[in-house]
Amino acid sequence: MTDTEPAVARVDSEVGRLRTVLLHRPGAELKRLTPRNNDTLLFDSIPWVARAQDEHDQFADVLRSRGVEVLLLTDMLRTALAEPAAHDAGVRTAVDRRRLGTDLADVLSSHLSSVDAATLTETLVAGMTFEELPAAEGASLVRKMNHPHDFAIDPLPNLLFTRDSSVWIADAAAVASLAMPARRRETSLLDLIYDHHPRFAGTELAYGSHHAPVEGGDVLLLAPGVLAIGVGERTTAAGAESLARSVFADNLAHTVLAVPITQHRATMHLDTVCTMVDTDAVVMYPLARDELVAYTLRDENGGLRVDGPAPFLSVAADAMGIDHLRVIDTGLDPVTAEREQWDDGNNTLAIAPGTVVGYERNVETNARLEQAGIEVLPIAGSELGSGRGGPRCMSCPISRDFHRESYS
Repeated sequence: MTDTEPAVARVDSEVGRLRTVLLHRPGAELKRLTPRNNDTLLFDSIPWVARAQDEHDQFADVLRSRGVEVLLLTDMLRTALAEPAAHDAGVRTAVDRRRLGTDLADVLSSHLSSVDAATLTETLVAGMTFEELPAAEGASLVRKMNHPHDFAIDPLPNLLFTRDSSVWIADAAAVASLAMPARRRETSLLDLIYDHHPRFAGTELAYGSHHAPVEGGDVLLLAPGVLAIGVGERTTAAGAESLARSVFADNLAHTVLAVPITQHRATMHLDTVCTMVDTDAVVMYPLARDELVAYTLRDENGGLRVDGPAPFLSVAADAMGIDHLRVIDTGLDPVTAEREQWDDGNNTLAIAPGTVVGYERNVETNARLEQAGIEVLPIAGSELGSGRGGPRCMSCPISRDFHRESYS
């Protein structure tokens, strides 16, 4: 690979040197959040949008300073929508005929079909209110019975968390099947990018949004060929099994660990409980350390073998081919640990073995990481964290280096 050639899309672990990542810089969709709708749209508070953008810019700059190519989702989507077939597909994903009714849906479809790729991108991400709908002749009960500020096309404020909507497993992209209604349309945008952006021509899909619920925040690539999948609030057991069967069939993995997690807002994904920080180390919420178990799934003559449950840390180390996993606890005491877990202290993004990005607010967790020999690159997150997600949640690695000897 030369300096002018893009890195090959492939991810075999959580910690291989990060070469390319997909981010979404927050924009007008966050300005749609109000006290009336923030719960429905899965935000715990109303973010200060300009500050959230500044924080995200700092995050992207930290990655670039370490040689990471940063792809922005809206740029990728705009390029994809320049293709007529993608533009038509984008219009179809935006217009919900069952919700709008035939006449209003026809008016909106006609309008969106006439706009350029940049305008359609903005609409797909930021949504559209009934007040913003194009004028039309004739009466519409749907238009009359909705408040002008209600959404005819819902905004996607959680698009910020690009890890959830897709994840790369080896050289295949897995498009998530998102569980919460407020997020389901996100995957259609990833489908448009992977199907129509020239950067991803010929990309194979390891999973699709029409399957049982699986979210990227629940998928950890512990080592080449070894996946851990959290099963809880967002990913179902059926989803974990379906993804396991898919990666086995495509020879993308040899072992999948299904890890039950508590179904609470604070632990919505496995990566809110633990993340990899080195080839043999995780940062983990202390209360989960002795409680996490895993079911081990392997392919057996074309069928599925399920063993367990057994303690997660021991089965993970065994599957990874190492003696044990080093565990770095979140915080120093139960109260600090709980506070910093809520503030995504466990949700770090490794950009190389032993180097991670984390929120600066998690002082105790970051100190423990440093004491364990892990370099922490701190970023601000007072506004970005209002949607409950840290650096790992906000990033979808597209390309990482793979050094087999690191795992032998």
